[in-house]
Amino acid sequence: MLTRKQRDLLAFIHKRVQRDGVPPSFDEMKDALDLRSKSGIHRLITALEERGFIRRLAHRARAIEITRLPEDMSNGAGFVPDVIQGDRPETTPSRSRPVAVDAMELPVMGRIAAGVPIEAISEVSSQVAVPSQMLGHGGEHYALEVRGDSMVDAGINDGDIVVIREQRTADDGAIVVALVEGQEATLKRYRRSNGMVALEAANPAYETRLLREDQVRVQGRLVGLIRTY
Repeated sequence: MLTRKQRDLLAFIHKRVQRDGVPPSFDEMKDALDLRSKSGIHRLITALEERGFIRRLAHRARAIEITRLPEDMSNGAGFVPDVIQGDRPETTPSRSRPVAVDAMELPVMGRIAAGVPIEAISEVSSQVAVPSQMLGHGGEHYALEVRGDSMVDAGINDGDIVVIREQRTADDGAIVVALVEGQEATLKRYRRSNGMVALEAANPAYETRLLREDQVRVQGRLVGLIRTY
């Protein structure tokens, strides 16, 4: 049995992982549950972990994996965690195609900087199998290998594979692949204000970049994360 606060926190984490592909920060959890301090969140996280609903990944910032949900929260469907362990398959690159009833192979389109923007890469370098549940409501998807540490506080680490849904617009606060001045691609949180675009890092060591709207093009939104050990 879960307490009301434990259920509320589990539901909030699940919703954010489904929407953004990464769990919320402890500050966001505290605000969502209207708690005065993060110590209450730590206690709730510990309780959920002890009951087998979540798993914290050691030595990784904000890396929380939901391992199961109560039946009345999962609608009777099997639950697939959004942080996946395992080796990436080495196969001949091609367009996205089904490989199993519940999985899809996506092209890994090279590396994306989670730090200083790097040159945009459009060539397929390999493929990765992704659960269909992670792909949500359809659309074209691709994957990128993360290089850098500017998004660690969003649970995105150097070497992770991020799953991206192709789209040209994004809501404020979404984590996106942004093409800067048609040449450099970077993974950042996206915000717009008064004709400007802010590309925010999730690491206090990096400054927010402010650019004109015509200097930034959204190439897709983060929908999932795959981590290899």
